[in-house]
Amino acid sequence: MSKNNSTTREVQQPTILSYVKDIPNLLSLSGLACTLLAIYFSIRGLYGAAMIGMVWAVAFDWADGLVARKLKGRTATDAKFGGQLDVLIDIVSYGVTPAILLLSYGNFQPIYLLGAFIMIAAAAIRLSYFSTYGLAGGTKYTGLALDNNSLILVSIFLLEGIVSHGTFSIILYMSGVGLAILNVSEIKTPKLSGNPRNVYLLGAYTLGITAIYGLQLISN
Repeated sequence: MSKNNSTTREVQQPTILSYVKDIPNLLSLSGLACTLLAIYFSIRGLYGAAMIGMVWAVAFDWADGLVARKLKGRTATDAKFGGQLDVLIDIVSYGVTPAILLLSYGNFQPIYLLGAFIMIAAAAIRLSYFSTYGLAGGTKYTGLALDNNSLILVSIFLLEGIVSHGTFSIILYMSGVGLAILNVSEIKTPKLSGNPRNVYLLGAYTLGITAIYGLQLISN
């Protein structure tokens, strides 16, 4: 009887929601909330608010990894669960969200479906490749890391009020597809989030982007 009880305790798994209290996972879910807001505001046509959501999603994504590396007492299973959660959120944040942004800005016309599909497909392939092979040489990504897509797009979107709608539609389309091509290319790019200096730079960039688009929203 005691042997059976011991076996039961050994195979007992933690509850699903027990992982929510893990701080890195809470940060990941906060990033997902920002992503949801970005999708919502993109569909509503409030692109300034969508840009703020997109850049904060990246900030929380970087924060969860930074905290996870510094937090003591996390088990290998905690790390594995967090990694899986991170990948699933990344496909939404860096694949689905930019695709919806493109579709919305193009008034959901069919021609934009191709670009949106390329962006989502590239994100899915890129993440699957990374999950399989990890960092090249342990230090660099193969292909442009997906978080760069959002960081670049929120800057490109600053042109939206400068050029005509039609011109910017072309710029956004080409930028999204171009980034997707870089995502699945063989170029080697450093892991920016692993450098503390880059984390501070991202913090400044996030606050700057928030201020710029926040002022635009207030003025409109």
